[in-house]
Amino acid sequence: MGEVAQARPRAFSVGFRGLQTWSVAAQYAVDWNWPDEIIKPLGSILIRRNEAALETLTPESMVTLLTIRFDGSIEPREPVRIKDIKGRLFRVYPGDVVFSKIDVRNGAIGLAPDDIDCMCVTSEFPVYSVDFKKTDSGYVKLLFRTVAFKKLLNSMISGASGRKRIQPTQLEGVKVPIPPLLIQQKIVAHWEAAQLEQSQFLMNEQDLVKESQSTTLALLGIKKIEGKPVGKMFCLPWKDSERWSYEYNKRILAGLSSVVTGTYPAVPLNSICKGVSGSTPSKKRSEYWANGILPWVSPKDMKTRLITDSINHISDNAVKERQAPVVTSGSILFVVRSGILQHTVPVAMTDISVSINQDIRAFTPYTENILAEYLLAYFEAKQDELLRLVKWSTTVQSINKEELESFPIPIPPMSKQKEIISTVRDYHSEINSLRQNRNARIQGAEREIEKMILGTRPVEVH
Repeated sequence: MGEVAQARPRAFSVGFRGLQTWSVAAQYAVDWNWPDEIIKPLGSILIRRNEAALETLTPESMVTLLTIRFDGSIEPREPVRIKDIKGRLFRVYPGDVVFSKIDVRNGAIGLAPDDIDCMCVTSEFPVYSVDFKKTDSGYVKLLFRTVAFKKLLNSMISGASGRKRIQPTQLEGVKVPIPPLLIQQKIVAHWEAAQLEQSQFLMNEQDLVKESQSTTLALLGIKKIEGKPVGKMFCLPWKDSERWSYEYNKRILAGLSSVVTGTYPAVPLNSICKGVSGSTPSKKRSEYWANGILPWVSPKDMKTRLITDSINHISDNAVKERQAPVVTSGSILFVVRSGILQHTVPVAMTDISVSINQDIRAFTPYTENILAEYLLAYFEAKQDELLRLVKWSTTVQSINKEELESFPIPIPPMSKQKEIISTVRDYHSEINSLRQNRNARIQGAEREIEKMILGTRPVEVH
């Protein structure tokens, strides 16, 4: 949210009695711009909860363990029996503050959700009830997300490298602004207004994406048949089942992939493109990634439709030894193995030569009557049918390369392909503009909230 710090000279002295942690970094302090009576330790609003699960539950009881993300969100895991978990478990109730001793410095602290029964954590996750007579839950969440709070936590870490922890007593002693409840609620109201605006931006963005997809199909004379939602329970004869998969057959029954034949004849993808599967070099990463010259694309890089670089780069040794495939500019990339395939099949086009990891498959056109960017627009419009190819497992979803290679591609005249490309470009130009505006607005709101909590920006003037 914004840079905050209390200036310290390079040379300073602190008496031993004033030290909590024997570390120069631990002497970091936030210049909270509030009256002294507003600055209070977190322990004044948090009450440690040490309720063992077996005090109120039995070993056979099903409980839900929690995962705390670095953004402060808390998500449930699959329910398990208490007796199947090694070590003691402790109860968590809706609205409780939970943090990870190891990862709290990275932001792993948040409030337990209201809609999960029998939540539990191990001893590595201290639990606190919140005194909501003194503080607003939304304000607590915002406080935890500020740069100032995160820096304070990072100044308190202790322990061996890589396993540094923050102890409960340290967190309880952190001094933060606890303004009157009305002021807290006003700060929360400002953030909620920004979130509402953010939601509207997202809805507009999603509408444009859907409109772009529909327009592409319409230009190809393809009409989508809308299916009906399928209930949690349904029956399907074996002879009518193409694949032994609940999710697959649910999609088929819902008609998500059903289309009528388009205007132009279709051919299999592998008849117009060469397919290449990615790989991960078997030698040590330090050797193959040293002085990397070739961008190495993973699913993390597939958040944009045009690949111009990547997070990692791989050396030419891996390429020379054929440990890493080279994909030329103008190729279409698909994520074919990932847990996110239950929602979408990421697809992108390369603007440069890249190498790809084992979770990606690339297709390079080798015929002059097909444009790569047209293929990109077509696959973006056919997300429903791409999802039909996904095979489900308990851990990760995947797409069989043979099924992807046989995916039917309509081949319209070059003029029609260029028309589709131009139309989709216009849509994405508008989408990108919306996205940039949305990001700028939310970043501005984060900075404003940070200043309000720091006390450098009056709440009432907003």
